[in-house]
Amino acid sequence: MKAIIHIGLKPGVLDPQGRAISRSLNDLGFEEVTKARQGKVIELDLNGDDPAAAEARVTDMCEKLLANTVIESYKVEIED
Repeated sequence: MKAIIHIGLKPGVLDPQGRAISRSLNDLGFEEVTKARQGKVIELDLNGDDPAAAEARVTDMCEKLLANTVIESYKVEIED
């Protein structure tokens, strides 16, 4: 089983990396880009065969270590 975790800054939190990406793309001629937000994706291979239990465990991992829940939000996907 695999867990895919998408982590990004919460709305309203300044994203200097996203601003730099947006500006750089504009400088390269991609004027259609108006905003960029930078985040991260974490993939975990898991033992077990209960998707609900896996999601609960991965959510616990996010709350304790993987995401800074003060400024970041996350979404967990479980794949069989």
